[in-house]
Amino acid sequence: MAQPYNIKTDFTLTPQHTKYIIGGLFALSLIFSAFVSIPTGHRGVKVRFGKIIGIGLKEGLHVKLPFLDKIVKMNVKTQRIQDNMSIYTKDIQQASLTFSINYNLHKNKAHSMYLNVGENWEDVILSPLILKVSKDVIGKWDAVDLIENREKAGQQILEQMQFAVEQLDITVTGFSIENIDYSDVFETAIEAKVVASQRANEAENKTRQISEEAKQKLIAAKAEAEAMRIKATALTRNKSLVEYEAVQKWDGKMPTVTGGSVPFLNMNLK
Repeated sequence: MAQPYNIKTDFTLTPQHTKYIIGGLFALSLIFSAFVSIPTGHRGVKVRFGKIIGIGLKEGLHVKLPFLDKIVKMNVKTQRIQDNMSIYTKDIQQASLTFSINYNLHKNKAHSMYLNVGENWEDVILSPLILKVSKDVIGKWDAVDLIENREKAGQQILEQMQFAVEQLDITVTGFSIENIDYSDVFETAIEAKVVASQRANEAENKTRQISEEAKQKLIAAKAEAEAMRIKATALTRNKSLVEYEAVQKWDGKMPTVTGGSVPFLNMNLK
């Protein structure tokens, strides 16, 4: 009968084994840290000891020195921010604006932005600029007019933003004011003013209608009077026209008269 095969399972971790394991892990970490992947819509900036040594690394896999090089990934895709800000109008009414802005960092200028501003360039440059331009534009509008011209005011902010970022390696592609809120007291006053304005317009339209109707009646009366005057003048100047109209109106029947005498009908045949 064959003897069973015994597998030796006892294993002792010696210091030599530990060195091999640590060395292997360190080698793997070196290998993995030597590569970096730049995702789509980003540019990489290679930094060594705080100094930029590589600019504009495109999407894909790149090599770097382990533990010495740092790859900063800068987002160059079109991004959208939605936020709120509080601004005063021309007539000193506090307005709470909800806005959205679309922007992107120039693909070939990511390293320049990192060098001059840093990774948080949106907080350092973009946000303060939005507030400044918005204050300049909104400060020229009265509160009521701003409600009625929200899109126009948003377009003005967009145009000024585009001009302001021309030299900042940023492109602003869209800006819109999505909502405007005032204090409850002011909004109530606005509603009352709108209602009063509507009623005033209705009264003005009614007055215009009545005035126009009166004018039409006066014109008709003058025309009728003028026609009667002309007719009277014509009748006075031409008596035969009177007799002619009498004949035109006669229905051909002799008038009935009580008595034996026959009525006389004057027919001037001259």
